[in-house]
Amino acid sequence: MASLAGRLLGLASLASAFVSRDGTGRLPAMGWNSWNEYECNISEGVFITVARQLVDLGLKDLGYEYVNIDDCWSDKELRRDATTGELIPDAEKFPRGIVKVAEEVHSLGLKLGIYSDAGTDTCGGYAGSLGYEELDAATFSKWGIDSEGQDLKYDNCNVPPEWADEYEYIPEEPANNAPPGYDWGTSNTAKRYRVMHDALQRQNRTIQYSLCAWGHAHVERWGNSTGHSWRMWGDIFPAWKGKEKWSWGLMPIVNQASLFWNYTDFGSHNDWDMLEVGNGDLTIEENRSHFALWCALKSALIVGTPLDTLALRKPILDILSNKELIDFNQDPVYGASAMPYKWGNDRPANTSDRDHPAAFWVGTSVKGIHVFLLNTHDTAVNMRAVFAEIPPLKSGGKGYLVHDMWTGEDLGIFRKYFELEVKAHDTAALTITKADGKASSNGLRCLSSLTLSFRETS
Repeated sequence: MASLAGRLLGLASLASAFVSRDGTGRLPAMGWNSWNEYECNISEGVFITVARQLVDLGLKDLGYEYVNIDDCWSDKELRRDATTGELIPDAEKFPRGIVKVAEEVHSLGLKLGIYSDAGTDTCGGYAGSLGYEELDAATFSKWGIDSEGQDLKYDNCNVPPEWADEYEYIPEEPANNAPPGYDWGTSNTAKRYRVMHDALQRQNRTIQYSLCAWGHAHVERWGNSTGHSWRMWGDIFPAWKGKEKWSWGLMPIVNQASLFWNYTDFGSHNDWDMLEVGNGDLTIEENRSHFALWCALKSALIVGTPLDTLALRKPILDILSNKELIDFNQDPVYGASAMPYKWGNDRPANTSDRDHPAAFWVGTSVKGIHVFLLNTHDTAVNMRAVFAEIPPLKSGGKGYLVHDMWTGEDLGIFRKYFELEVKAHDTAALTITKADGKASSNGLRCLSSLTLSFRETS
């Protein structure tokens, strides 16, 4: 249990969350991003087609509203206009400019996202925004439609030496040479991201600000006063575990989430990177776990799989369209992430294992208490949710109604525990209510309070 000082610091951190005047960023973003599928092979047609597909597949109606342009959209050679200094869109990829793409995306009731970098160059070697924050924020705003919203993904490549941090924190290699009590909000990383925050705030329209700082400089400790979300780890790739170059499979990311889940609430979200659901060689069970856990963690739900074939891949479309899981992610009353209540594998709490992260999670929504049982093993296992172990539930009484969020079916009333077989690498997603199917408001308040008590900034 967190110390009293930690609880008070956590509440203070929550109170300082960056909340836009129109509510932008209060809930995790939902949409589609070009990088996982197209990388630099993008064009105007890609984004207009994707926007139409989000509508046609019913994803827009479920909340997927952002169509996000990632890296490689600008002119790599010309870089900036010699007179205005503005970024120049690649004329071959975007012959009508970004404005026309925005107009067509907005005509479908969707929102446009754009990409830049808090360094001299983007990760792909295109012009970055360091030193041009005010101009670029105004340019991005100008390219949108005033009545609509926009998203800025702000990356962390090509940082010049004069902007290097005095002390370094990289989550994948967590050696920390900072003195005790050091305020990471004073780091150069925080300053670079804050400059763009201030520039965006001075625009006449709201832009959702996604800090792609990779967890560096303990972004979780200052991100909530700077952006709406912040990346907490290196890049994701579609594998269950392990690492490939600088990218990571699902389990190392979930392991980090097991230890840092408590920085997420309304207007401030840990970002565990874009969805790889439907990509690579992930099994259906691995895809289910990926989606269920990103929903449970209140991470942004940004699809990165090709949509033109999604109707033919019904199991993948069904996963991305699971309304019960999306409703948990987008709950309007309870903003906190699900939290691990038991690690499993006979491990004590708050221990790190990049192959076998915390297996038992609990969260709360207006619909009830939600339990997520993650099977990290390569074979099916029986997993038991013991009510007395799950805050704020208890054994006995009239029992609890257990509901399967995957099938939409009620599984019955149970008094002490619920047990089921979970396939290899799958995640059971359950809603637990009173026996009559009603959520216990007292229990929900209790769990929300408990979640807040775990928020710490040191």
